[in-house]
Amino acid sequence: MILQKSGPTSNTYISQRLKLHYLDWGNPDASPLLLLHGGRDHCRNWDWVAEHLREDWHIIAPDLRGHGDSEWSNDGQYNIAAYIYDVAQLIHQLKLAPLAIIGHSLGGNIALRYSGIYPENVTRLIAIEGLGPTPEAPANGTSPSVDARLRSWIDRERGLATRLPRRYRSLDEALARMQEVNAHLSRDQAMHLTRHGISQNEDGTFSWKFDNYLRVRSPYDLPPQEVQSLWSSISCPVLLVCGEESWASNPAQDGRAQFFRDAEVVSFARAGHWVHHDRLEDFTATAKRFLGAGLS
Repeated sequence: MILQKSGPTSNTYISQRLKLHYLDWGNPDASPLLLLHGGRDHCRNWDWVAEHLREDWHIIAPDLRGHGDSEWSNDGQYNIAAYIYDVAQLIHQLKLAPLAIIGHSLGGNIALRYSGIYPENVTRLIAIEGLGPTPEAPANGTSPSVDARLRSWIDRERGLATRLPRRYRSLDEALARMQEVNAHLSRDQAMHLTRHGISQNEDGTFSWKFDNYLRVRSPYDLPPQEVQSLWSSISCPVLLVCGEESWASNPAQDGRAQFFRDAEVVSFARAGHWVHHDRLEDFTATAKRFLGAGLS
C-alpha cells in the first residue's frame, strides 16, 4: 500500500464564485475517470485507488466545496444541488464528458443524481454506499413536519455558530480519532488520511479541513420518488457497492436496486462504509473488471 513517488498535480477551478481544488493524476490521453469523496472527507482518500487505476484512466479527484483544499461556502449552506452544480461545472470546464465516475457516500449520491440528469455524459458508474439513508429511515433524517424540520435546522445552525472547530494537540491525537472512526484502517492508511485531512493552526494545534457547517444537513431535498426517477434515468451500467459491516443496507435486499435500468450489486465482507479502504485490492480488482468493460 506504498504510494508512488510521482503524485498528482493540484489545480483549481471556479464554481459559483468559489475556488475549488482538484487533483489530476496525469495520463491525459486516456479516458477520464472522476473520483468523488464522501462527506467530511477529502480527495486524497482516493490515492490508493488512483494508484491502481491511473495507468488505464485519466483520473480527476476534486475536493467538494467545504472540504479539503476547496473554499467554504460563504453562507455556510451545503445542499446536494450545489454539489451537483460544482461537479457539472468541473466536467464542463475540463471537457471530460463522456466519462466514468466512482463516488463514495455523499460523492456516490452526487454521482448518481448527476448521471440521471446527464445520462449521455456518463459511460460507467460505481457508487460505494451512495444511495443515502435506508428506505426505513425518516426522509432527510428529520421530522416530516415542515415547521419541526425548519425549527430543528435553525437550532442546529445557531448551535454551530458558537462551536469552534475541534483542536488536536498533536498529529498523533488526530490520528487516534481517525482510527476510532474506521477500525479497519491500517496505521499507514490512517496516517496518510490524517496528514492530508488536517491543517495546523497558528497556536500549533491541528484541526480538520472541512467546514463545521457541513455537520448540519439541508432541511430540503428532493422527495424519494424524484430521486428514484433520476436513478431510473441513468442509461449506463451501474455498480452498487456496499460493505457487510456498514450501517448502510444492501440495495439488492432493500429494493432500491430495482430503480436502475442496468445495475449490479456487490457486497464486500470484512468491510464497513469505506469499502475502497477496507478491501482495497478486492475493490480495485472489481472496479477494473467493471470499468474495463467500458473500454472494450
